[in-house]
Amino acid sequence: MIYGHVEDSMTDTLSSDMLACLKMAALFETGNPGSYPIDGDRVFVNIVEYPTVEEADRFWEAHRSYLDLHLMLEGEERIALGRTEIMEQKDYVEADDFLPVDGEACASVILRPGDFLVCYPEDAHMTALKADESMKIRKAIFKIRINPEGPAGV
Repeated sequence: MIYGHVEDSMTDTLSSDMLACLKMAALFETGNPGSYPIDGDRVFVNIVEYPTVEEADRFWEAHRSYLDLHLMLEGEERIALGRTEIMEQKDYVEADDFLPVDGEACASVILRPGDFLVCYPEDAHMTALKADESMKIRKAIFKIRINPEGPAGV
């Protein structure tokens, strides 16, 4: 997991794909939610808008073929984090690169505009959690393939 802000000097240590995604984020501050290719199925972005909710209304997930780079555009969201190796792993959905897991959070972060969070396959995450109060958020979720094979159908 990597947590930071787009103006942090530590962004220089990110991979070239991560840096490229952060640099193009301004292109996605407006416009419609949806999925947009950046480099075919190797790098793409999902622009999402949703209200934040209580933990009881959300689920844990992880991925095997892509890492997630969550970049907050508007609003405030808490994301709970866990380690997949100590959580109960359920049936992996290869076509969606979706690994449902169950377990307890080890940590959480609050994303505000300009904050980003990188989740690797070992980083289970529960998104869309309210921080102080429920609010509508807008976020870019960049998907960067780390498994050269990629999931089928992506």
